[in-house]
Amino acid sequence: MLCVETQPGVFNNGKHSGVQVRTRTRTEWGGVEMRYSQYLLPTLKEIPSEAEVPSHQLMLRAGMIRKLASGIYSYLPFGLRSIQKVETIVREEMNRAGAVEVLLPFVQPAELWQESHRWKEYGSELARFKDRHQRDCCLGPTHEEVITDIARKEIRSYRQMPLNLYQIQTKFRDEIRPRFGVMRAREFIMKDAYSFDIDEGGGDESYKKMVEAYQRIFTRCGLKFKMVEAESGLIGGTYSHEFMVLAETGEETIVSCTRCSYAANMEKAEFRRQVKRSQGHDKGSLKPAEKVMTPEKRTVEEVTQFLNITPQHLVKTLIFESDKGCFAALVRGDQEISEKKLKAIWGSENIQLASEETVEGITHAPKGFAGPIGLSVPILADLDIQEMVNFVTGANEKDAHLLHVNTGR
Repeated sequence: MLCVETQPGVFNNGKHSGVQVRTRTRTEWGGVEMRYSQYLLPTLKEIPSEAEVPSHQLMLRAGMIRKLASGIYSYLPFGLRSIQKVETIVREEMNRAGAVEVLLPFVQPAELWQESHRWKEYGSELARFKDRHQRDCCLGPTHEEVITDIARKEIRSYRQMPLNLYQIQTKFRDEIRPRFGVMRAREFIMKDAYSFDIDEGGGDESYKKMVEAYQRIFTRCGLKFKMVEAESGLIGGTYSHEFMVLAETGEETIVSCTRCSYAANMEKAEFRRQVKRSQGHDKGSLKPAEKVMTPEKRTVEEVTQFLNITPQHLVKTLIFESDKGCFAALVRGDQEISEKKLKAIWGSENIQLASEETVEGITHAPKGFAGPIGLSVPILADLDIQEMVNFVTGANEKDAHLLHVNTGR
């Protein structure tokens, strides 16, 4: 491997530059000695303006990667060698867990994705194209469809199970906002594994083996990590976990309990704020619903100021449309809806706030006056609303809201 020494350096008229890289005149690559003059290691003294986070900056300065296009990077010899070392650890631990390595096609036919109903549901991250014969294809962002097709053709007896197949291969997801270098790239290398088991108990055992394998992988890599609950996605199963590496800069936020082992990412985390019933919020003191006029008061701020209430006593009713139809989502006035959670619960990647015309068609009122009472579409409600009493909602009527609304009445 390339021998690299690093030490603190002072460059540029006494200004501290971070690290000084000194390379020896020869490298050892796979047991073969190579001269530095024959090697490619284009280091940089200055921090590239495009690099926002330290990891991206250091990888560029050390000559590990170079950007080809947005979210697409070339791995130079030093970077490739680093990847290969990580791949070695992954392979050793996957093989130790009883998994068998395969290599699946990067280009996949549309028929498999149409069969799983993900051709449309996967959304714009799926890179679709037509070949010269006008057949629809895609660049694989994942390989559930392909591996399932292999299993249904090649596994002919329960005696062949459990079977765990894995691969280390290039994936492509057309991210709308690639950032942080290779941390959120459009093209990336991924290890994915798929187990086939006789029953649910066998699946649980295979899952446990993968958890243990991942723990060994991250430990061997010297990383501080935490296993957290995560959303299973559109084709997920009973449960799902992610291994989060704790860092100052990252793409995800996790929450954990200091009193128990519960931990989850923000897409999955569930909690309830306790309603203080001592402030008049007692299930035994439900008041009759009352309609009040709120002329031109549409926003949370406008309604709460007009009615002299806090946002915590208002329930917003938002109308969404999707490829599965329209629905309403309820959330407290001081909270925002997580679109990722909403997609997971509704079971569709393609959801968006309904147009004003659609809202009026469903609620018979302009935007800003929607409420849950009398709606003919499915309603999804935040858990907090179950504990609320005598709250305020829209009346599904222009310039009107309802007071003292309660669930289950």
